[in-house]
Amino acid sequence: MCSIWGVVFRALADVHRRSVMTQLAADRSDSERGCNSFDLPISKQTQTHHFRVLRGAGLIDETDYGNRKGVRVRSADIDKGFPGLLMLLGAESPGGTAAR
Repeated sequence: MCSIWGVVFRALADVHRRSVMTQLAADRSDSERGCNSFDLPISKQTQTHHFRVLRGAGLIDETDYGNRKGVRVRSADIDKGFPGLLMLLGAESPGGTAAR
């Protein structure tokens, strides 16, 4: 049986998933973003896989709009289970700040 810690940290171990999370964490407005707005240098199929892993780890919510998907960080849940994690991820993003 895998702990939630292991699932979350395994999800964040990948450079592309971590990039998505640092960008979401740096956006203090907690607004929804389109999956294509992250400019990941990987195929659409691989992007889908990475967003599925983040969703499975409980880090993001996805909304399906038919021809596109929107993602939003699950700030309240992450802050409850992993206090300070979003602050650290946001600070890691270019232009990010440590205060959240």
